[in-house]
Amino acid sequence: MEMTDVTQSAEVVGELMSITAALRRLSRRRTAEAVAVPPLPEAQRELLFVVANQPGVGIAGAAQALDLAGNSVSTLVNALVDQGLLHREPDPADRRAARLTLTTRAQERMAAWRAARAALIGQALDRAAPEDRAAIEAALPALRRLLDQVRADVHDTGRDL
Repeated sequence: MEMTDVTQSAEVVGELMSITAALRRLSRRRTAEAVAVPPLPEAQRELLFVVANQPGVGIAGAAQALDLAGNSVSTLVNALVDQGLLHREPDPADRRAARLTLTTRAQERMAAWRAARAALIGQALDRAAPEDRAAIEAALPALRRLLDQVRADVHDTGRDL
């Protein structure tokens, strides 16, 4: 790779990370303001989204999805169980393992979060120029592949990049 390619890649990476971080931060703050429930730490929210997308996931699967250590996820699970947001049931195939599911309370909270987030981002997308909206939609598969590649690279090396 030529030096100009490396420099351009660094600029693209910097801009991508800056934009996605700001969008996520703004979305998280405005969603918390719109939903009348006590806020949760981001790691707990992320675990709830993993469980919502993969009902019955175990601690190891959730840890992999979140790129966290199993003991860190166990701590998050304990806190969410104590708050009445997660059910932890023994895995019928392996009584030493647990399967995680959302409580009704968590499902309601997540529905409110999703609705608030969809309203915030959806309204902005609705006002976007048609070509910008099309470009954003077209970029989603490439961004998903980028995420998958970074995850594979991290897991292949066994360390954070």
